[in-house]
Amino acid sequence: MKSLRDSRDGTQAADDPPRGRHPRPSPRHAPPAAAPERRIPGRRPGASRLERRLGNSPLGLVLTAPYIAYVLVVFIIPFGVGVWMAFHDYFFTAPGVSVPHPFVGFDNFTEVLGEEKTRRAFANLGLFMAINIPLTVVLALALASALNAATHWRGFFRVAYYVPYVTASVATLAVWLFLFNGSGAVNNVLGSWAPDPSWLANKHLVMPLIAVYVTWKQLGFYILLYLAALQNVPKELHEAALTDGAGRWQAFRAVTLSAVRPVTSLVILLSIITAGQIFTEPFLLTGGGPSGASLTPALLVYQRGIEQGEPDAAAAIGLILVTGVLIIATVARRVMERD
Repeated sequence: MKSLRDSRDGTQAADDPPRGRHPRPSPRHAPPAAAPERRIPGRRPGASRLERRLGNSPLGLVLTAPYIAYVLVVFIIPFGVGVWMAFHDYFFTAPGVSVPHPFVGFDNFTEVLGEEKTRRAFANLGLFMAINIPLTVVLALALASALNAATHWRGFFRVAYYVPYVTASVATLAVWLFLFNGSGAVNNVLGSWAPDPSWLANKHLVMPLIAVYVTWKQLGFYILLYLAALQNVPKELHEAALTDGAGRWQAFRAVTLSAVRPVTSLVILLSIITAGQIFTEPFLLTGGGPSGASLTPALLVYQRGIEQGEPDAAAAIGLILVTGVLIIATVARRVMERD
């Protein structure tokens, strides 16, 4: 009996938990663990609904609100109205007069694309881009490299290149009119070598001349972009390339061009956008002549919408222009940023 009792006590003692410890629940009967609270980056726990909507920096929204309102009123709303006008029969009326503007679909686009004037304007823009964009990239990079290597008069040259960019177009165009009109300074210097008809009256030379002018005026801004990128290129890379036996052109192509490739992509993108907006130069220099040789889509939008009173056709031309610029800019960016 004693051995049976001892055996039973030993079995019960082995089954009982040790004294002073709580029994550990079986994993099968353990309560489910609570799911961790999902935290959104930049949001502190317990934030109010207003704080969650405004974020951690509501002052930033207050400071940017005027610019957001400016973009909304000056760009987004007019663009939306222009898109609506392009698909409707729209014309100007007297204030307070309400007339129907029926939906016409793509009739406005078909009309403007069927006109020789529109096709000539877009062809002129293509010629302008073919001259302006490569010239801008090559000259800006070359002059920025020269400024980066210069040791004397660096500040003077920076200001000299940047002055045309900040000068009003009316003032600089007056100088170009003085230089390139029929009896201008350039023709007086060339003498018998001067073109006939003159620069601004020659349908083969007027658009290249406008492209050169825009390149000269915008060059200072792009030079500063390239100069900022070149100053971040370590000189040790050039020295290492020269030490390995590379020539100066090989070192420039392998080190400098690779380092400034993002800036080159930005310069090309900005040049494409600037080319699509070109209006002041042909309007003041030639008015779109001679024979439409300097007509641009932006100038044609002004002529059709304001001078001829056809805002629906002008809106269609503007929408075609915006779409074309976006496509060209997207393709150029993909080409420049591919590995």
